[in-house]
Amino acid sequence: MKTQIIQIGNSQGVRIPKVLLEDSRITGEVDLELHPEGILIRNAQKPRSGWDDAFKSMAENEDDEIMDHASPTAFEKKEWQW
Repeated sequence: MKTQIIQIGNSQGVRIPKVLLEDSRITGEVDLELHPEGILIRNAQKPRSGWDDAFKSMAENEDDEIMDHASPTAFEKKEWQW
């Protein structure tokens, strides 16, 4: 499908046909990535997206133990009282 680059204020843009947006399920905020062949447009990745599924998978595989058993600091050894 071909389209034209158009003037939008002081910028330029491309009109994306509705059918392409619907088929690609691209909505709202997007990420643009420059590639040698052109520009890739995709849904913006939200920070921590997919973490719920990753944590659930880790729990199911019993792979959710704390890996960093921090040593107590000098303050914790001497000054801190429970």
